[in-house]
Amino acid sequence: MASSKEYLEYVLEQLSDLEEISYRAMMNEYIIYYRDKVAGGIYDDRLLIKPVKSALSLIQNPIYELPYEGAKEMLLIDDIDNRVFLTELFNAIYDELPAPKKKKKRGIYNE
Repeated sequence: MASSKEYLEYVLEQLSDLEEISYRAMMNEYIIYYRDKVAGGIYDDRLLIKPVKSALSLIQNPIYELPYEGAKEMLLIDDIDNRVFLTELFNAIYDELPAPKKKKKRGIYNE
């Protein structure tokens, strides 16, 4: 099942107090970036984030779910109606998120 654009727009609206929230569509789902770091994504109309320690400290009863078959488990955020909590959560996890991978430059090889 693909995620709906309406669900994405609602989550983005809930995160609108944060600067530098962006997304990228990927295979009918959406990757969520916070200040250029991958924070999580929207998969099957579920907001899932990376299971870092700071997130676990803020979530009372963490629920782990797979975004898709073969992926690593992520934390389900089911309280997407609480803007204050979402803002606090994304601010808390930022420092623990992995830095963006540097893209290799493609060049012409000389023989």
